[in-house]
Amino acid sequence: MKKIIITVGPAINKFLKQLECKNYIYRVNGSHLELTAVKNSVQKIRENISNVEILLDLPGNKVRTCNLKKPVLLKIGKKFSLSVDQINCPQFCRYIKVKDTVLAADSTLKFMVHSVDDKEVVFLSQSNGYLFNNKGLHVHGINKKLPFLFGKDHQLISLANELKVDYVGLSFVRSCRDIKEARGLLDGNIKLITKVETKSALDNLNSILQEVEYILVDRGDLSAEIGLEKVPRSQEFIIDKALFYNKKVFLATQFLTNMIDKPIPSIAEVISLYSTFKTGIYGIQLSEETAIGKYPLECLKVIEKILSEIKAENQYLLKS
Repeated sequence: MKKIIITVGPAINKFLKQLECKNYIYRVNGSHLELTAVKNSVQKIRENISNVEILLDLPGNKVRTCNLKKPVLLKIGKKFSLSVDQINCPQFCRYIKVKDTVLAADSTLKFMVHSVDDKEVVFLSQSNGYLFNNKGLHVHGINKKLPFLFGKDHQLISLANELKVDYVGLSFVRSCRDIKEARGLLDGNIKLITKVETKSALDNLNSILQEVEYILVDRGDLSAEIGLEKVPRSQEFIIDKALFYNKKVFLATQFLTNMIDKPIPSIAEVISLYSTFKTGIYGIQLSEETAIGKYPLECLKVIEKILSEIKAENQYLLKS
């Protein structure tokens, strides 16, 4: 049976009681919650569901906007600025340069560094839209220069030990060194889910797979790192390597995006899920679909129906 990771949030929280008998992993996203909210979320899950498995996902060294009192309006060809206290990484200004390209919001927003000093960065927008608080700012190659764990990661690791969660998700892993650093801080009973979402992780995949039991391919952050058109082949490559080493693989990002606002999936989403489950992966992760979407239970029912079809097909093939 495939494992489904459900990201908890306002959408799914009101239905937790209805999920008592389901074999899901419940993901608490440390990127978007304060420490108190993380603790409350874990407690709420345990109050509603017995024998539950909980994943606490670390934000990792992802540069993000912070302290934005309102969204920043972006218009093509127009400049906007972020002060150093509106970026969660003090070193960011040190590592970027004029003409660097920045991607945000799963690569849907694009802008260029126009000028930078130790107080602010001025960008020239190449997209129309809004830049919201706590959104990632991706600059190619910058991940290699940053410490693996930011201050919030250390706080969440301590909280994970205190709460005795089942899994901790390691974001933006680059090499085995990062995994060993985190493992040295975590309770030995907590299992690691190592996220493959950087070019460095792809380059070091063989050694990483020999170090871990679980990996998760975050296709959104990986696309910003290597380019959207390279994600399909990279996904195949990662799955093949993981299966060769007998490791468990999760995939994440945009499985049922249509159902964030609509009660049914697109045909393309159903076909993609069907094909994905047949690749030999261990499971998938739902993010916005269950955290903030309008139809979280319907998303889970769609997945169950697809898995049921695959099971029936396999049984038929065994009999024939």
